[in-house]
Amino acid sequence: MKTIDQIKFAGKKALIRVDFNVPLDENFNITDDNRMTAALPTINKILKDGGSVILMSHLGRPKDGPTDKYSLRHVVKHLSDLLGQQVEFADDCIGEQAIEKAKALQPGEVLLLENLRFYKEEEKGDVAFAEKLSKLGDVYVNDAFGTAHRAHASTAVIAQFFPDAKYFGYLMAAELDNAEKVLNGAAKPFTAIMGGSKVSDKILLIERLLDKVDNLIIGGGMAYTFAKADGGTIGKSLVELDKLDLATSIVQKAKEKGVKLYLPTDTVIADAFANDANKEVAPTKAIKDDWMGLDIGPETARAFSKVVEESKTILWNGPMGVFEMESFLVGTKAIADAVVKATEAGAFSLIGGGDSAAAVAKFGLTDEVSYVSTGGGALLEYMEGKELPGVKAINE
Repeated sequence: MKTIDQIKFAGKKALIRVDFNVPLDENFNITDDNRMTAALPTINKILKDGGSVILMSHLGRPKDGPTDKYSLRHVVKHLSDLLGQQVEFADDCIGEQAIEKAKALQPGEVLLLENLRFYKEEEKGDVAFAEKLSKLGDVYVNDAFGTAHRAHASTAVIAQFFPDAKYFGYLMAAELDNAEKVLNGAAKPFTAIMGGSKVSDKILLIERLLDKVDNLIIGGGMAYTFAKADGGTIGKSLVELDKLDLATSIVQKAKEKGVKLYLPTDTVIADAFANDANKEVAPTKAIKDDWMGLDIGPETARAFSKVVEESKTILWNGPMGVFEMESFLVGTKAIADAVVKATEAGAFSLIGGGDSAAAVAKFGLTDEVSYVSTGGGALLEYMEGKELPGVKAINE
């Protein structure tokens, strides 16, 4: 793997693709800086070597060019605080100011470019746009795992302009190493916990994992599609009616491959999708007509936790319920606690980004598990066996 450890950056300008797509509140305060702190080791290594750093990222999904709401100027102060030095900012990513500021950059200095997605060419993977970006630096470093599955100008196309000077940053390398550890080097028993709302979102991953895991736990909204497929009544619970046959085939395949499949036996149901709704516990296959399942029940939480605690490798992707609401976070919290317990006992636990990472962070357990991925979609696609454009571009 071509990582930044293979090069000394003294006197070089490193153009780094980072993922600073962080959540901001209405006053532009960063509410979760994990993606920024994850990029610090790479930035600091280059600065320590005597190089300078030019950072490029996207923020949000601007539709019509430059929009203040999506300006990366909102993260400059926090980034300066994290690095312990003033970060320069260019109010464009390819214009005159960007060129001049990049040219003037001295060893040890950091420049952040304005939001790449203010240009439609970024998401289109435009070669001319990528070439303009490439002229700002001497070395290209990709440390944005969260966007590695996108064939965008700054993640996949730009690398061709650095045929002998393109590398993975520490975050990208760690993401790939940890994904490989789970996919191809898992200690047994290996348990995958799949949650979230839709079976269709996870089907390719589930099918691949059936060849690798000992236990497959299914919770969250997708569990009701399995309950319905097995003849259960699920009230107003989330369901993919066109995926009932798929759910049945997963159950069958698990049986054929000797994988133990765990589905919720009881459910916390509510009469409305609201934190203050009336709630009670019901069998997962016998939910009242106008009620919906919003969390796994206590019996299920105990059963799932036992399996997790006895595992040596754990992959968790997707919550067990609507953990954003205090009334329905108990099941997800129970699983998080079980993952931590297993990790303390020597298991390797990989949290698959997205909502799973948000849940672990909400419970203050991020540092208690082995690794939390910064890229939900990218990790899913990598584990499904797809080649990520951002990874391929460095390896070529």
